Amino acid sequence: MKFLRNGAAIALAFAPVSGFADTLEDVQARGQLLCGVNTGLSGFSFTDADGNWTGFDVDMCRAVAAAVLGDADAVEYIPLTGKTRFTALSSGEIDFLSRNTTWTYSRDSDLAANFVGTSYYDGQGFLTRAELGVSSVMDLDGATICIKTGTTTELTLSEFFRSNGMTYEPVPIESDSEAQQQYNAKSCDVFTADASALAANRASFADPDAHVILPEIISKEPLGPAVRHGDDRWHDIVGWTLNALIAAEELGITSENARTLGDTTNSPEIKRLLGVDGDLGAMNGLSATWAQDAIAAVGNYGEIFDRHLGTDTVIGLERGLNAQWFNGGLQYAPPFR
Repeated sequence: MKFLRNGAAIALAFAPVSGFADTLEDVQARGQLLCGVNTGLSGFSFTDADGNWTGFDVDMCRAVAAAVLGDADAVEYIPLTGKTRFTALSSGEIDFLSRNTTWTYSRDSDLAANFVGTSYYDGQGFLTRAELGVSSVMDLDGATICIKTGTTTELTLSEFFRSNGMTYEPVPIESDSEAQQQYNAKSCDVFTADASALAANRASFADPDAHVILPEIISKEPLGPAVRHGDDRWHDIVGWTLNALIAAEELGITSENARTLGDTTNSPEIKRLLGVDGDLGAMNGLSATWAQDAIAAVGNYGEIFDRHLGTDTVIGLERGLNAQWFNGGLQYAPPFR
């Protein structure tokens, strides 16, 4: 730490805490973004019939690649489990993590994972077979429960059952595919995970109606992208790309009009966001049209949600807390100025 004095002003210059002090330069030199994603979770990150990665979290990777490189396809996807994701981030194997990951104190501090914002507001739920006749979490005393290791759900489950004087038998699993196998083989009565992940898994079953998601949500699970500590500019780039997608929905900017709206609108904020008036991108070493490029490539937040998770998909999720703030939700982007 070095103290620099200039009149009454005192500045602090900090040495980077890791060997990855300029991720932007690394990505630009490589010409490709290394993005950590789930090993396979329908709606969030999975490979389609043609072997292409797709999903809500994948579109975040694509948006950042478009903002930084001008090419949403310049991404290498690194599939990671709950156990391996933070090691991959801290070691530099990936540039950022976009893998339905909960923002917590210990992960932000002890694991040195800087969360850039909340892309999906979620909570822990429970999936079980309808034939068991269970209607509430309080009916699960003594149940066998499939639970992914290396996740926040482990501790939350333990605390919830202990505080309610209930017991359970854990069946540890590492991935959603293993969870499906164990659950469908009846190795466990219940599968617990983020409610969105349960809906995604249920939608992939041969008979989704034979399975029910119980009504209780027992935790707060703010999911979002994460970067390493020690690179403030990269944190700003990934975070403000997410904010650009959220703001675009509020401002009426879509994948179809992102290239033209800036020239026809009277809104100063739209002009700034799209790079028509001023150059916000230069503050982070990006082009003036960084946000325009990202929105044109993947659409605004609402387009992304509806395409992968919404009521017209097999997953069928309502916006709920993920609606815009003016529609009763929690999604809210700071001003672009």
